[in-house]
Amino acid sequence: MRNYSVKWKITLWLTFLMAVLSGLLLVFMLTISRSVTTRTSMNQLSQTMRGNAARISYIDGRLQLDDGFQFSLGGVSTLVYSRGGALMAGQLPVSFSSDEDFENGNLRTVSAGEARYLMLDLWIPSGWEDGVWLRGLLELPEDRYAADNILRMAAVALPLFIILAAAGGYLIVRRSFRPLDQIGATASAISEARDLSRRIGLPPGKDEFSRLAETFDSLFERLERSFEAESQFTADASHELRTPVSIIKGACEYGMKYDETEEERRETLEMIHRQTVKMSEMITQLLSMTRLEQGTELPEMKELNLAELAECVVKEMTPDYGEERLRFVRVDGAAAGASGAESAAGSEARGALPETHGALPQVRGDAGLLTRLLRNLIDNGFKYGRQDGHVWVSVSEENGELLLHVRDDGIGIPAEHREKIWQRFYQVDPSRGESSGAGLGLAMVSQIARLHGGYMTIESIPDEGSVFTLHLPDVKTGTKKYL
Repeated sequence: MRNYSVKWKITLWLTFLMAVLSGLLLVFMLTISRSVTTRTSMNQLSQTMRGNAARISYIDGRLQLDDGFQFSLGGVSTLVYSRGGALMAGQLPVSFSSDEDFENGNLRTVSAGEARYLMLDLWIPSGWEDGVWLRGLLELPEDRYAADNILRMAAVALPLFIILAAAGGYLIVRRSFRPLDQIGATASAISEARDLSRRIGLPPGKDEFSRLAETFDSLFERLERSFEAESQFTADASHELRTPVSIIKGACEYGMKYDETEEERRETLEMIHRQTVKMSEMITQLLSMTRLEQGTELPEMKELNLAELAECVVKEMTPDYGEERLRFVRVDGAAAGASGAESAAGSEARGALPETHGALPQVRGDAGLLTRLLRNLIDNGFKYGRQDGHVWVSVSEENGELLLHVRDDGIGIPAEHREKIWQRFYQVDPSRGESSGAGLGLAMVSQIARLHGGYMTIESIPDEGSVFTLHLPDVKTGTKKYL
């Protein structure tokens, strides 16, 4: 049995059970048939005898039998005896002797050789002392005949019943186990072809196998995401780390080959340090993006005030860029969009700051991720801006959305590049060298926006600057999703 499949084991077990049940049913039928036959014969004898007894009368002391009296009816033989036991009318069965005592109303079984009879005696009185005996006899069918008939039927019906039960059970088990076969086939195909995009794809159901298939599909999807994230991380890291590693290697080889002055040695170490910092930042960003994609780093969503968060980030970064170059602009809650940010920035440049009318609605978000998003946008504004350029940050509300604007007065972004800047490692002007970064900042910005159910937009005018806007649903209208 160990070498059989589960389907065959279940089918054999069901077949065995059906065979046992069929045997018990056969024994029950043989037992009950005798009882049913005997009771049917007793009812037939009793009804016939009482019917004949009702058709006996006495006229002037003489016995009279009505026309409906039957001496033989349905196998029942009716005999008329005198009080002394002499046969007056009727004919005894050939195998039956008449030496049985009369017992009024007692229905009993008597044997006559190999035959068995049901016997019923009735006393029909005539006056106080005279009368006649009615004796009814009905030969019982031999048990072996009934048993033979049952066995003949069982010999045909029960095997057919067992075969049908086994076939039906196998078909049901095979159909029930089909999802399991699909699960195994899909897992084998994924293992052989390493194609994690395959799915079992069973229709939704409430049985255990359907739920198991859904679980496996979810598992395959998570494995695919993890594998793709790992592959993406490996490809990105190997591609982008090649340049700084080559620079560091070349600097080290040059330093070991040639005698350098103290100033040249310091420049070499500073270059190695810059490349090391760049590599460290790149790896940190790649790891963060990979963890967010895999779901191992989940955002801690809390209600927060976006304006207060933006103002705090700007204050923290002001020492790096200078108070005159980086400013947080307080705008009217009704101002929104790129035009609102630009008008606010223009007012800021002229020194006029309109006061906020009322508090802006709150958003649900991860303060750490939103801080990283804003820092990346600010760093991006200075990296790709003009020398001694400016960056303005503002928050506004429009149509149930909270908008975070980051505006710079840089060179702007050409229209053909605006959709591509959210891709990893994409740089509009790679010739800017080390100061241009690795091209991961805006990709992470877009990813963080999606994690918060929002999205990013950009408006840019060549030689005038760009406005990056984060759109987030506020707490009250947080049903909007832009995934």
